[in-house]
Amino acid sequence: MKDNHIISCAASHPQANWHEINWHKANQEVRRMQERIVEATQAGRWGKVRALQHLLTHSFYAKALAVRRVTESRGKKTSGVDGAVWDTPQAKSEAIMSLRRHGYKPMPLRRVRIPKKNGKTRPLGIPAMKDRAMQALYLLALEPTAETTADTVSYGFRPKRTCADAIGQCFNGLSRSTSAQWVLEGDIKACFDGISHSWLLANTPMDKTVLRKWLKAGYVEKGRLFPTDAGTPQGGPISPTLANIALNELEALLKTHWHNKNQKVHLVRYADDFIITGQLRKYWKLKSGQPWKSF
Repeated sequence: MKDNHIISCAASHPQANWHEINWHKANQEVRRMQERIVEATQAGRWGKVRALQHLLTHSFYAKALAVRRVTESRGKKTSGVDGAVWDTPQAKSEAIMSLRRHGYKPMPLRRVRIPKKNGKTRPLGIPAMKDRAMQALYLLALEPTAETTADTVSYGFRPKRTCADAIGQCFNGLSRSTSAQWVLEGDIKACFDGISHSWLLANTPMDKTVLRKWLKAGYVEKGRLFPTDAGTPQGGPISPTLANIALNELEALLKTHWHNKNQKVHLVRYADDFIITGQLRKYWKLKSGQPWKSF
């Protein structure tokens, strides 16, 4: 009965007036489908996960919510390489119907550089509006699985988790007289730019064809087209979730190497910034140039 309901929810929907969409129902239907994905993930039924993700990404309500997200966010007036923005109800309605997997080809990202406090710049890759909406759509299907399998100590770019939560976790782990005495503070250099495409394609539980197209779309900077051979560029809705998936090994790695509670080794991670506590300083004496995955 539930599967029949999901299938009917995901069926094709006639062209709708943007202002006539029942957003309460849209949220309810998408949430119900996401709950089924969580259940399938917890049961290890990956074939069922893929089937439910397919239904969700073909759902009218999911497409409507994806368009709503990118047209009501802070970057709603920021265009990609095509210069297009969806700023009218008619454009938004037409956008919903344009979100199709068949024949989909993303445009290159528009590369911009944001100044940082240290004088350097952070490169952002701005997808075209349609590509942002497609990422938001597939994120609705990926996020339930990503959240179910995520590290418990990961706080950055996750729903219902904030920087304040990460600070609170740090306080809980360091404020007692019996807390660890040493803290290793780390930042993974060029994290978003260096993630392996082959690893993401092998380990991200989503449509591989669509993911590969995003990863290999390239970017345009100063009128030149550059290939993207690694990384998941900052600027798209799905990029932070992909980065979190890639970094989820860190907590398990620490538990494997330092499982004795007396060592008081604990991790708190916010995106690619993290701290690791330890009772003794010798835990952090690594060989020069030794990567964290070889601890």
